[in-house]
Amino acid sequence: MISYWFNLIFYKPLFNGLVFLYNIIPGHDLGFAIIILTALIRFILWPLTNKGIKNQKILAKIQPQIEEVRKKLKDNKEEQAKALMKIYADNKINPLAGFLPLLIQIPIIIALWQVFLRIVDFNVVDLYSFISAPTYIQMAFLGFIDLSKRNVVLAILAGALQYFQTKMIMPPATASAKNDFSSIMAKQMLYMGPVISIVIFWSLPAALPLYWIVVTLLTLLQQYIHQNDRGSIKPN
Repeated sequence: MISYWFNLIFYKPLFNGLVFLYNIIPGHDLGFAIIILTALIRFILWPLTNKGIKNQKILAKIQPQIEEVRKKLKDNKEEQAKALMKIYADNKINPLAGFLPLLIQIPIIIALWQVFLRIVDFNVVDLYSFISAPTYIQMAFLGFIDLSKRNVVLAILAGALQYFQTKMIMPPATASAKNDFSSIMAKQMLYMGPVISIVIFWSLPAALPLYWIVVTLLTLLQQYIHQNDRGSIKPN
């Protein structure tokens, strides 16, 4: 049952969308079809991602207050938690909201992984009746990158861009927060996240790191827009 709904909601729409774009793009370049499909997905998720970025931006601004509470109430975890929740409530943010866009992307990534793997052995059965079946799927992006095979350069580029994207949203570390557990964990994720991405994408078809590169570039753009929109965030 779960597999049926997953295919109905995620896999088949993405598979058909990719084939549709492949059919209408001049030159039938699968790489450009993936880029356009990714951009459309990001556009749909843009409002949700915006909320997460705004939360991260407010969290960065109120970090001194958070650190002051943690230092003042370090021996009383219950009171510390209440004080922190009050700070979050006063500024109308949810510290976990930044994870929501990532959680929503997980089934999309899994579905795309299946799409990119299965499109090599193209199956007309997966197509809607109004989508024309191409006689052949050209796997070469820009004429020389085989999207059906692994690509080390794209895997490393995907990891490097993730590093810059994570670095961009990290609040500046205060002197009192350098040895704080959350600061240590954030610093570890800054480096471990990209490394894990490279390891994962290293053995997967190049279509997947290409997707992640486009996602990260658009996220960087979104974060840049927010960083330069100084009047949009007004913490209490």
